[in-house]
Amino acid sequence: MKAIALTEFGDAEVMSLQELPDPLLGPDQVLVEVRAAGVNPVDYKIRAGHLRGLMPHHTPLIPGWDVSGVVRAVGIGVVDWKPGDEVLAYARKDHVQFGTYAELVSLPDRMVARKPSTVDFVTAAALPLAGLTALQALKVTGTGPGDVVLVHAAAGGVGHLQVQIARELGASRVLGTASPRNHEFVRSLGAEPVAYGDALVDAVAEAVGGDGLVDVVVDNVGGLAFDQSLRLVRERQRMTSIVDGPRALENGVVNTWARPNAEQTQWLVDLVAAGKLHVEVQQTFPLAEAVKAHKLLEGGHVRGKIVLTV
Repeated sequence: MKAIALTEFGDAEVMSLQELPDPLLGPDQVLVEVRAAGVNPVDYKIRAGHLRGLMPHHTPLIPGWDVSGVVRAVGIGVVDWKPGDEVLAYARKDHVQFGTYAELVSLPDRMVARKPSTVDFVTAAALPLAGLTALQALKVTGTGPGDVVLVHAAAGGVGHLQVQIARELGASRVLGTASPRNHEFVRSLGAEPVAYGDALVDAVAEAVGGDGLVDVVVDNVGGLAFDQSLRLVRERQRMTSIVDGPRALENGVVNTWARPNAEQTQWLVDLVAAGKLHVEVQQTFPLAEAVKAHKLLEGGHVRGKIVLTV
């Protein structure tokens, strides 16, 4: 099969299109013909070697944890899937090597959700990791009816989904930090945009009134936004960060690291099919242009997601 792979860690140019053996198919796995693969910040962090102290890595290493495609074959212990099924998954494994930037990927059947026929493969591939991160962060903070929620980076891959999911979970108001050029986009998602910067605390306090505090904060940025959020959230255990785990733990804030969950993935993609969740895809690239996709994402200011088509 053809796949994007690397044999050393570094900048985007360490990746190249290679001919590699087809994946093995374990007894509880499905073999998927990849139609599209989502590109996430964690992919370039893996490529640069930043996660080597967290998970085992092996080369040649194929990046990618998001996938949509068609089942080609199933293992001898698989009963819920058959060849021809259209699926999507957050395909994070215990070892980093056999990712989704490839023509084929095998993954445990427990990760797999069914793609509705009305959801295209690009949209499906953009959803799993960002959607699960968004949902699980809101779940861990107990987001529910009546809550006022502050989402940082509300126009980004995770944030734009978080805004919508918070409303679906019953939040009465959602405020979202974003650059001015994305304010209208954030409004279209159902949130009240707030500009980044030194005036953020005062702007949020003025917007919410009362004691100037919000019920839930989801930090998708870190740095200054993290510090400001500590002053804005009513109870620190209802704030979570997806980017600054050590500081979260030091300050009584919950850290979020998305876990594969087929049931939650199915709930999310069914929302998409029902027209209740919009997945913004800024740009697609063919598989062979993964280097360009990484450079664009690393450059920042991406609205929504980037997807590779296979």
